Amino acid sequence: MAEEVKLSAATRTNLLSLQSTTKLIGRTQERLATGLKVNSALDDASAFFQARALTNRAADLSSVKDSIDQAIQTLKAAISGIESATRIVEQMKGLAAAAKNTNSAAERSQLANQAEQLAAQLDLLINDASYNGVNLIRATPDNLQVNFNEDATFELTIVGQNVTAANLGADISASTNNWGTVGDVNADLEEYVSALGQLRTTAATLGSHNTLLQTRFDFVNAIVNTLKEGSDKLTLADINEEGANLLALQTRQ
Repeated sequence: MAEEVKLSAATRTNLLSLQSTTKLIGRTQERLATGLKVNSALDDASAFFQARALTNRAADLSSVKDSIDQAIQTLKAAISGIESATRIVEQMKGLAAAAKNTNSAAERSQLANQAEQLAAQLDLLINDASYNGVNLIRATPDNLQVNFNEDATFELTIVGQNVTAANLGADISASTNNWGTVGDVNADLEEYVSALGQLRTTAATLGSHNTLLQTRFDFVNAIVNTLKEGSDKLTLADINEEGANLLALQTRQ
């Protein structure tokens, strides 16, 4: 049976001091490796769980921010569609103006056919103005719901608008009597003016929603950054300080 090693009080004190120093070195090396002074609840339970709560909320709001960003893209697609539709109606208006200045019924008829072709292209364009399966301006428009917080307790519903040719003006999809008379042309000219006003009003409404969403996006983004910064202040280590601590502990060891 081996003899028990006898240690003096001074030796025991030195060993305990060495163990303590080795433990501190390990902790400091971990902080330098992770960049965190609080790696678990064992390091500082209060700071750890407070930082985790801030980080979790930041993650939830990041999802909200992404949802708002996608809603902005949906609005941009609709607004682009309306802008293109406006240019088409302006072309139709130009054809009607040209038809007024001719005495040829055949020429007016030809111009009327061109206007109807433009109206058909307008509808095709409107149907393509979708983003991620959502179209706010087609014949049966979708509505867009946007959440503004992580609890989904505050949201905005953006109601879609039908801006197809059949729903613009009285109905600009077909030319009146194939523009047989100047009176027929004047009737459609009034419809085109009304259609342009309708398109501009819809564009202004969607543009207002887009501005609001952009403001909310910037706000949520700022809150996320604030939460992350607060969490970091609770858990991040001072690398310079920890480096100096490691050197001092190694010297002590």
